[in-house]
Amino acid sequence: MDKNIKSIIECIFFVSEAPLSITQIKKVIPNFESKEITEAILDLKNEYEHRKGGFYLCEVAGGYQFRTRPEYKEWVALMVKPSPIRLSKAALETLAIIAYKQPVIRSDIEYIRGVDSGNSVRLLLERKLIKILGRKDVPGRPIIYGTSKEFLEIFGLKDIKDLPFPQDIPNVQPLIQQQKKMQIEQNISLEVQTQL
Repeated sequence: MDKNIKSIIECIFFVSEAPLSITQIKKVIPNFESKEITEAILDLKNEYEHRKGGFYLCEVAGGYQFRTRPEYKEWVALMVKPSPIRLSKAALETLAIIAYKQPVIRSDIEYIRGVDSGNSVRLLLERKLIKILGRKDVPGRPIIYGTSKEFLEIFGLKDIKDLPFPQDIPNVQPLIQQQKKMQIEQNISLEVQTQL
């Protein structure tokens, strides 16, 4: 492995505002093989982990990015004063449904929530937390939604598979039970209506 490759990659990570994949790095330094780039990234990651400094190399959103260590967040916040992403309860519910049920169409989101979700979907698109994946091949060709790379980056996920299971999230179990009860009640109501 070329001695300079780690320094070059370290510089690229330092100036990048978004996580970088191996493919993106290879476009910047095409004279290096993907295997060399991967080895250099793993070496850098180990060095920063061993050093235990103020930041580390994190695998997130399908790439790698320098991130400050969570234990120093109060000092970082004094300097940077990040503006938190504020979402309404409706937008958070919609985002959770899209994250866990993707690919999903708006009518499915509205079926689960029980209310119109057009404004929430529009807001999430504006904030780039979700993206349009295409159109479903059914009458009306509804738009299919999924989470974006920005969603993964904000929530610190390597991949959508890293989302926690709903049953592992505190206080969600009663909500799951409530949703099941509501679903049963809706089914009973529909059966009664069809029998009348």
